[in-house]
Amino acid sequence: MTKSDMPALERDSPRRFVLVTGPSGAGRSSALNVLEDAGFETIDNLPLRLMPALLDGPGHDGPVALGIDTRNRDFTTDAVLDLIGQLAVRADTTAELLYLDCATDVLLRRYSETRRRHPMAPEDRPADGVAREQDLLRPLRARADVLIDTSSLNVHQLRAEVERWFAPGGQHHLTVSVQSFSYKRGLPQSVDMVFDCRFLRNPYWSPDLRAMDGRDAVVADYVSADPKYAAFADKVFDLCQLILPACREEGKSHVSIAFGCTGGQHRSVTLAQAHALRLAQAGWQVSIRHRELDGQQKSEAPT
Repeated sequence: MTKSDMPALERDSPRRFVLVTGPSGAGRSSALNVLEDAGFETIDNLPLRLMPALLDGPGHDGPVALGIDTRNRDFTTDAVLDLIGQLAVRADTTAELLYLDCATDVLLRRYSETRRRHPMAPEDRPADGVAREQDLLRPLRARADVLIDTSSLNVHQLRAEVERWFAPGGQHHLTVSVQSFSYKRGLPQSVDMVFDCRFLRNPYWSPDLRAMDGRDAVVADYVSADPKYAAFADKVFDLCQLILPACREEGKSHVSIAFGCTGGQHRSVTLAQAHALRLAQAGWQVSIRHRELDGQQKSEAPT
């Protein structure tokens, strides 16, 4: 599936650049999305004349994926090949060309299904545009470090193939966010799983604990002493250990888990803190947020 004889591996330094190209409809945008989820800074159709500013300007040192196609206003195959050559001779960068290829009949079917106009097709004749673009890109296809034929791949298979070459360890990374909230203010938006903690005993009714929150050890001890706490926490964790790997295999890049209680201060915070820590200890990449306590300084995200 590639001209290289071994997968592209992580490099700590120099800075890694992956140029992503291929005929329109072959999956370039989908591949860029996968690379972004894998930790690349992705830039689509940056005019090639602006590359010096990207290379020498301020910014982070992480890997970069550049989407390049024939719609780029200053696109030529010679310009792209020259860019690869410039990157290759720099001591502070490495360059790889990822080429997404696809059979002509499949490209035509995809354009027929989406009814989109081919960027190089005159008078809405996709076949002419596909042929013209394939001919134009032939030198880049021959130069590719990694070539993936997407003709028979669905979106999940394409993700797996791109991750095999470019994701750290060849695996897709799933980030998990855990948050607490108050039911009085409504459910948080865009959460995948919600757990109601209001059946647990409430520290609010203890005068000594009322002003504290679930980030305080004495409050967490009070909540976790409820006889129903341990079984509930274990079952939620076991459920996540079942669901999260399946979400990763499905290609999801983010899953949000929310714990709610009446005020969003005690029980939900305690559960969110404890659950985020358990997930982080199990190897998941976790962030944590307490919606009703934003702006306070006690909470830190697990790593």
